[in-house]
Amino acid sequence: MVDIQAVKWLNNLDKSRLKIAAKVRELRRHRKWTQADLAERLHLSQSRLSEIERGAGSFTAEQFLVVLKLFNVAPSQFTDQPPDANLAIQNALARLGALHVQESIDVLPSDALEDVHDVVREALLDGSPRIITALAPVLVRNAKRLNPPKLHAELASLGRAQRLAWVIDNTLDALAHLSRNTREWAKLYRHAELRLQLFLDIANALLDHRPPLDILDATIRSKRTLEEIQRGASKASRHWGIATSLQLEDFVQALEAARAAH
Repeated sequence: MVDIQAVKWLNNLDKSRLKIAAKVRELRRHRKWTQADLAERLHLSQSRLSEIERGAGSFTAEQFLVVLKLFNVAPSQFTDQPPDANLAIQNALARLGALHVQESIDVLPSDALEDVHDVVREALLDGSPRIITALAPVLVRNAKRLNPPKLHAELASLGRAQRLAWVIDNTLDALAHLSRNTREWAKLYRHAELRLQLFLDIANALLDHRPPLDILDATIRSKRTLEEIQRGASKASRHWGIATSLQLEDFVQALEAARAAH
C-alpha cells in the first residue's frame, strides 16, 4: 500500500531541492563566480556542487549557513511558501525568552524579525492573547535591549499608542506578584523595574484622562460583547483604554510557564 504522506513529503523535498539549487545558481552567477569559486568557499568539490545545483543533492546544515553568510540573504529567500506572520512572531518570541511557546519548525526565520524591537512591535500589533502574554518573559529577559520611547512612537503612528505601556504595566505587576514567592523572582522584578518603570512613569504622565479605546480582542464584534468585556476589565486595561479579556493572572501564568520551560 502506498503511503500518501510519504510520497507527498518526498515530492516537497524534491521541490525544495530544486528551489535551493536555482537560487544558489542565481546568486553565484550574480557574483560572477564559477562553480569552482563557490565550491572552494564551501569546501566542496566542483562536481558535488554541480550535483546540488542540478537538484540532485543537498547542502549540509553547516554548508547552508555558509551560503547565507556568503550571499547575505535570509533563509526565506529559498522557499516559495508564503510566510505565516503569526507563527513567525511566535517563533521569534520563543527564541527571545518565551520558552513556553512552542517553536514551529515548519516556519523559516523571518529577516524582518531579527531584532527584539521589531518582534515586540509586531507582537503588539498582532494582538492575539497568546502572543501578547508571551511578551511578558520577553520584556523581562530583553529589557536592556529595548527602546520603549521609540516603540511607543512607532505604535502611536499606527493608532496603538497605549499597548506597550499596558503590557509593561501588566508585566511589572505580574513580576511583583511572583516576587513574593522566591528571591529569584524578586531579583528579576528589581532588574525589570529598573529598566521599564521609567518609561511607564513617562507614559502615565502623557496619558489622557480618557484615552481612545483600543479594541484588542478579535472576538469583540458587537457593542454588547464590548460592554461585557469592559465590565470585567482589569485595572490596567481600564487605565490604558485597552478592551480585552486578558487579566493580570494571564501574564503571571506566562511568566511561570516560560520559567518552567527554561
